Amino acid sequence: MTQPIRVPGSTGLSLITGGAGFVATNVADRLLASGRRARLFDNLSRAGVEENLRWIQQRYGDRVEFVLGDVRDEAAVRRAVRGVDQVFHFAAQVAVTTSLTDPLVDFDVNARGTLNLLEAVRSCDSPPSVLFTSTNKVYGDLDDVTLRRRRSRYEPADEQLLERGISETRPLDFHSPYGCSKGAAEQYVLDYARTFGIPATVFRMSCIYGPHQFGTEDQGWVAHFLIQSLRRRPLTLYGDGLQVRDVLFVEDLVDAMLLAHEHIDDTAGEAFNMGGGPRNTISLLDLMDLITEITGERPGFAIEPWRPADQRYYVSSTAKFERLTGWRPKTGVRHGVERLLAWLVASGMPHVRAVEASKVAS
Repeated sequence: MTQPIRVPGSTGLSLITGGAGFVATNVADRLLASGRRARLFDNLSRAGVEENLRWIQQRYGDRVEFVLGDVRDEAAVRRAVRGVDQVFHFAAQVAVTTSLTDPLVDFDVNARGTLNLLEAVRSCDSPPSVLFTSTNKVYGDLDDVTLRRRRSRYEPADEQLLERGISETRPLDFHSPYGCSKGAAEQYVLDYARTFGIPATVFRMSCIYGPHQFGTEDQGWVAHFLIQSLRRRPLTLYGDGLQVRDVLFVEDLVDAMLLAHEHIDDTAGEAFNMGGGPRNTISLLDLMDLITEITGERPGFAIEPWRPADQRYYVSSTAKFERLTGWRPKTGVRHGVERLLAWLVASGMPHVRAVEASKVAS
């Protein structure tokens, strides 16, 4: 069970952009349970997020303020920032594939939308603290990392990299329009902290998973694998299935996010790699094996060619953030996947088959 993290200013008002999304719903739940109020700003463009919004409103009533809006609307963003003392900026175009199809929309939402938020914050008499979620794609495809092929996964030949993961000292190498738009946005966040004194910090996110996630093939792959398996639909693996990520259960991420605000004097103007780290890695094939163990059925799958900007290996070093805040992830991969599976079954998603209770952790 996650130990509670102290929430600064427990009676204050938090703005969460992209406020009906997966991570946002978990953050809002924790904030509201602590006594804070939350203003959720979202255009509801992602399928399934209306369910998250309905859940949080039913749970907390009029302590939740919902604003239907878009971060590309400068005036709407300025109104949304009024009266808040902390901001969680999650609103984004989140898929590499979509950015390849429509780079202009990707830029407008991710880069210009973030600049709109920063300008709104800068106009405040007392600027709120800001946490912005970036991406590991700012490090590029990592093709220069020499890898060894194991039975079900890749691993780096460099033993130190295998043990510690990729740190923030890694040179930036924006790859794909999505990597460029998020990378540009994060650099604006860091520079507004430096140039204008905005108390803002950046998380370069690896793979996050957990309840309230409606994963798709393009984003949220752990949940997507589980949903497809529960619906008895085949998966598509791009590449060879050996690619590895560090996965972080959303409750542990929320802990880290609250600590980033709590320690804003230390975290402002800094970027932190954020994921499960070397202790919580999994490949696509490993996840299929785990699903088989938990449910008793192996998912079917097809192999397709690699997609642009796919990284064969990415594992975060979270040592920098751990040193500043004392944070460490608490939820192991198997337990986290079991908890997500249990939530998916309990949520009653359409066409999800029943799974024996003995096979699903509560």
